[in-house]
Amino acid sequence: MTEHLTERQKKWFASVREGIERNTGKTLAEWVAVARTCPETKPRARQVWLKEHHGLGVNHAAFILAEAFPSADPSWDDPVALRAALWADAASLAILAALEAAVADLPDLVTGQRKAFTAWSRAFQFAAAKPIKGGKAVLGLAVAPDASPRLLPPKNEGWSERLKAKLPLASPAEVDDEVRVLLKAAWEAS
Repeated sequence: MTEHLTERQKKWFASVREGIERNTGKTLAEWVAVARTCPETKPRARQVWLKEHHGLGVNHAAFILAEAFPSADPSWDDPVALRAALWADAASLAILAALEAAVADLPDLVTGQRKAFTAWSRAFQFAAAKPIKGGKAVLGLAVAPDASPRLLPPKNEGWSERLKAKLPLASPAEVDDEVRVLLKAAWEAS
């Protein structure tokens, strides 16, 4: 899992894991046993149950539930499978390939594959892309929307709140010099 995480993300996951016993008095294994007694079957309902009945916060509950009920779907542990499942459309995949080429030479680049998007980070996430219907994609950037007339403000995108602008992309050709400049500016700010 950790080869596709920034140092900050690695530390965060480690702190959540270490904090479970320190903050709750139970080990992860003990919490997994508790979680498996949950009468709920849906992930969100299980999370609410852990909070209401055991006082767990969102991060601890999510971590425990991931251990107690491993998903059959690809996870962060398998970024190749996540990428393949997300970018199944050939036209969207071609846009992703153009974006990957545009960021490939940026130093200290960490590519993180999530279920809903592909993220690029240095110390912090500076860009993310996700496929959209019709063989297109949308790129989120850690720059202000006024950095280019092509940029729009994001709306419920589901990626980092650091990404302040989005750019719809209809083809790999739209990943042009201006997009490379925007990606570099976002990278520099991370």
